[in-house]
Amino acid sequence: MRLLCDLVYISLTYLYLFSFLFHVTLEIKNKQKFNSTHFWGPIANWGLPIAAITDMKKSPEIISGRMTFALSCYSLLFMRFAYKVQPRNWLLFACHLTNETAQLIQGSRLIKYNMEKKKAS
Repeated sequence: MRLLCDLVYISLTYLYLFSFLFHVTLEIKNKQKFNSTHFWGPIANWGLPIAAITDMKKSPEIISGRMTFALSCYSLLFMRFAYKVQPRNWLLFACHLTNETAQLIQGSRLIKYNMEKKKAS
């Protein structure tokens, strides 16, 4: 499980860096978009998946099932929004895809922890 978490952490980090650099190079070509919410909104939003990824190394006792479910639903909705809006906001899509993956992993960790806790008692 630890190896899987490390692999996910590394791959999500590279996904973030690639999408960020790709988007920055596109935005530099068109400075008008660089100053828009299509760029700065997703940049500010990256705090959610970064927090979820760093929490993967902590104990599953601190995971809130309700919050994990809410963030998972939130990311699903905004992935759809990022795809449907014109022009498509791929940076926002990548951000919410990363958050969705991280939240699903956190949810599976919580379920596994609760099942092990029930078995022990």
